[in-house]
Amino acid sequence: MKKLVLLGSTGSIGTQTLDIIDAFSDEWKVIGLSANSNLDLLEKQARKYEPLYVVIMNERAKKELEDRLSDLKATILVGEEGLEFLAGETDADFVINALVGAVGLKPTIAALKAGRKIGLANKESMVIGGEIINKYFPERDILPIDSEHNAIFQILEGEKSSDVENIILTASGGPFRNYTLESLKKVTVEEALRHPVWNMGNKITIDSATLMNKGLELIEAHWLFNQPYDKIKVVIHPESIIHSMVEFVDGSIKAVLSTADMRLPIQHVLTFPERRQCKVKKLDLYEIAQLNFSKADYNKFTALKLAYQAGRAGGTMPVVLNSANEIAVSAFLKREITFLDITAIIEKVLNMHENIQDPLLEDIYEVDRWARSKTREVIGIANNN
Repeated sequence: MKKLVLLGSTGSIGTQTLDIIDAFSDEWKVIGLSANSNLDLLEKQARKYEPLYVVIMNERAKKELEDRLSDLKATILVGEEGLEFLAGETDADFVINALVGAVGLKPTIAALKAGRKIGLANKESMVIGGEIINKYFPERDILPIDSEHNAIFQILEGEKSSDVENIILTASGGPFRNYTLESLKKVTVEEALRHPVWNMGNKITIDSATLMNKGLELIEAHWLFNQPYDKIKVVIHPESIIHSMVEFVDGSIKAVLSTADMRLPIQHVLTFPERRQCKVKKLDLYEIAQLNFSKADYNKFTALKLAYQAGRAGGTMPVVLNSANEIAVSAFLKREITFLDITAIIEKVLNMHENIQDPLLEDIYEVDRWARSKTREVIGIANNN
């Protein structure tokens, strides 16, 4: 049986991964699970899959988890060191990184150093560490799970990179694609969390509403597929049926279409290069009837503009973009700032940063800390005003 480590097992991608694993239970053995703080679900998963290792992110929760799982043989680990151990020190055949945020980079690098195959759902690994990953791990074995990048991965299989004219990332547009700028000033947390198509965690759902999720994805696509930013386009496609497209130099366009269900790309990476029957509802073209496309409004959704600027600047600018976004989204969810404040604050922090080209890993972590601290400071100033 193949051995699986699943980082972020209690989140949306993590729980759907285990749903797929259940369908192939005679082929996979889960040897490691990790969660941020959801002790109840993590305990339930540990009892079902009986992994060798379980990671929780804080020391106090570790003690409680040890008490809960005292009748099992699992070793309980804690924090980022525990994540790195799971990814790089176990004998896993496959590591799925479904963590949210910059915390995902260290375990990705640990897995790459150990020569592991990675199913990557943590886009931040490539956003803040893509330059280093491409430089030091050019022969990496990364299979993208995000539906857009998984679609591009499928399209490009067997194709020459030099034949690509444009990568076209599709975006649902989130719940506010038809809002005016004036309407966006009044957006509530509850409204922003009601995504019209996808069921995701809170942070990613807010990123989808601001279109920052697509901004991060275009930086990820740049590093995953080695294409310049001028060849990566974004198109609004509210049905979320086409998950991405690639236009080739001869004018032909290839696309991947399916229902909006993350279990499809998850199963694709788990069974690659084979394809298996999947219990996800198949696409009915007659039921769809029509597909719509429109240009992204970069003036209304400035997150996309900021992502292109940070990506083209390179160096540590994408780190600042990502870190400032994480803090600003958290502040919005706590109702400390408004919806439009999110990108306004990110832009302020980007403008404060002195870019470091060709960063080392320690530079990335130092800039990440700086950007988080500076964003909190800006939010504090904004609140005081």
